[in-house]
Amino acid sequence: MTIIEAQDLHKHYRQKKAVNGLSVSIADKKITGIIGRNGAGKTTFLKLVAGYYRPNKGKLHVFGEKPFNNINASLNTVFVDDLMYFPSSLMLEEILEEGKRFYPNWDEKLARNLFNYFSLNPRQGHQNLSKGMKSTFNMIFGLAAHCELTIFDEPTTGMDESVRKDFYRALMKDYLHYPRTILLSSHHLDEMEDLLEDVLLIKDGTVCEHRSIDELKEMAIGVRGDTASINKWLDGAETLYEQTLTGQTKYVVAYQPNEAKKQEGLTLGLEFKRVSASDICVYLTESRKGGIDDVFSDND
Repeated sequence: MTIIEAQDLHKHYRQKKAVNGLSVSIADKKITGIIGRNGAGKTTFLKLVAGYYRPNKGKLHVFGEKPFNNINASLNTVFVDDLMYFPSSLMLEEILEEGKRFYPNWDEKLARNLFNYFSLNPRQGHQNLSKGMKSTFNMIFGLAAHCELTIFDEPTTGMDESVRKDFYRALMKDYLHYPRTILLSSHHLDEMEDLLEDVLLIKDGTVCEHRSIDELKEMAIGVRGDTASINKWLDGAETLYEQTLTGQTKYVVAYQPNEAKKQEGLTLGLEFKRVSASDICVYLTESRKGGIDDVFSDND
């Protein structure tokens, strides 16, 4: 079943095209990673899905309805980010009580257990929390809501490494207990690869890739060897990344070859290495204007 359906979706702010002709279908009961560089349009897309913004052009349906200003979409969607706002008059324990009143699938036991595990003060105000503790509380709220569409936009901002690991483990355990559609945007793809079923890679406001995490991992391969041998093996084929290691040695990331082509490379003395999904995403979204070393080049 499709939960999110976008067709030629556009959202712009004055001259800035944040979402630019994006089309995608996202199925229910999957954890999908929303990946892209800063300014790629990830947050704008997620806020369109959550019903925060109205698109300038195109079609967007969530649960079969337009999400903007839609009470049904609001009741079944929770959007979690580091700007999540709660009334300053409410203490943390009171915010959790209000969550129980608003969300029909609210898991009070989960909320209390996570709240106690992370040693939060029930009489503290949300606005007085540190950045990391705000993110932790927001994560608790988002998980406990048990919404059919749960959106986490950079949810680990400010968290230290151990808390991030706890968050990912809690998310997976709760998802297995209560499957629903989860969109997870993060710069830490390497940390959450094992969580994801699908990856939606956004570049310049549109879809760059949308495939399973397993397909993404198998999309490309690293090749190292003598420069002349690599150039012969590539024979003009497109690569995702190239780096000259020495005058005679080169490393490239190429699209996955078939077995015959790979055997040809081994015959030429080339070395093949796996490439992480995180690195593949970086290579797919880079501007292709050279590497950082070019900044220090003596050439004009």
